[in-house]
Amino acid sequence: MKDDLYAQARDEVARFCFDEQVARVFPDMIRRSVPGYGTMIDMIGVFAARYARPGTRLYDLGSSLGAATLAMAKLVPHRDCEIIAVDNSPAMVKQAAAILASEVPLVPVTQRCEDVRSTVLENASVVVLNFTLQFVPLEDRDALIQRIADALSPGDILVLSEKIRFPDDEEDALQQALHHAFKRNNGYSDLEISQKRTAIENVLIPETLAAHETRLHQAGFSRVHVWFRCFNFLSLVAIR
Repeated sequence: MKDDLYAQARDEVARFCFDEQVARVFPDMIRRSVPGYGTMIDMIGVFAARYARPGTRLYDLGSSLGAATLAMAKLVPHRDCEIIAVDNSPAMVKQAAAILASEVPLVPVTQRCEDVRSTVLENASVVVLNFTLQFVPLEDRDALIQRIADALSPGDILVLSEKIRFPDDEEDALQQALHHAFKRNNGYSDLEISQKRTAIENVLIPETLAAHETRLHQAGFSRVHVWFRCFNFLSLVAIR
């Protein structure tokens, strides 16, 4: 279904949230808003196939409609693994359940409707935060990354995808302008771009690449690699 949530002018733009309206148009919204999203989803499956250990759990934290969950489920070679898909939006979880039921994953998938900050992480080998950390309050991000690191063994991974900001104001403005050009090319009007930006301000709070790298190393990850970047979007793989 086409994302036209911000196509009409609003007297007041409400804070963005992952409600039923967003869940309904989410596949179109994310495809037209995040450059390289399909590639990132596909590669999450590839990372899972390489790094998942037999008999362990793979966590998709902030799983939305389950795209990363399904990418992992299709490629993980160990049938005794389990994927835990966690999201705090009942609308997203409900719609994801219908999608997962129609796909019949090759490894067991358990859904949890809860805050990722309270998710118990056990026997993990792969953890995914695909555009999730940016919605977690800044003061809670260090603790979440530390809990993830503590749940992983040496050689295990965290895949972290985020919208970022740049420390140089001129570059940050350029990268944002290029992102907006990408959205216009995908059919969004200037009104839609402006109203969505207002809705998501102070809901999605981006950080610099350096801030992410520092947090990951301080939590105990031995190596951090940028494997994808387009404009102000990137994905990291952090190896414990």
